[in-house]
Amino acid sequence: MNRREALFATGALIAAGAAAAAEDHSHHHHAGAHPWQAVLDTAGICIEKGEICLTHCIMLLGEGDKTMAACATSVREMLASCRALITLAGAESKFAPKLAALCVDVCKNCEAECKKHATKHTPCKECMDSCAECAKACKAMIG
Repeated sequence: MNRREALFATGALIAAGAAAAAEDHSHHHHAGAHPWQAVLDTAGICIEKGEICLTHCIMLLGEGDKTMAACATSVREMLASCRALITLAGAESKFAPKLAALCVDVCKNCEAECKKHATKHTPCKECMDSCAECAKACKAMIG
């Protein structure tokens, strides 16, 4: 067998193996949406809005506005709980519903703190709204 024939035979084997792997690889787990997709989506939005709100709070705190301290603290707690929830819910962990129950409380607390500033600060209003939606999705998840 010369080099050309060997290369051709190797290519044919690789192609045949790839075709067989594609046929044998089942995607049954791709059939539908994630069972906790609403929680994943709303927690992700909470994280996005919360990061913006926390930055806003820190900037105002830096300017001497101490009224933003409780808001910053509640947002920080919400960010931690929503990140953990995304990790566990994304993995369909048996612990995700328990964490979702805690996230309801954490998000409600963040919502209440942000509400105090929502009329003056858009980041607080958006964080407040996202926390309300996340809490609602978490409640639906846990039944």
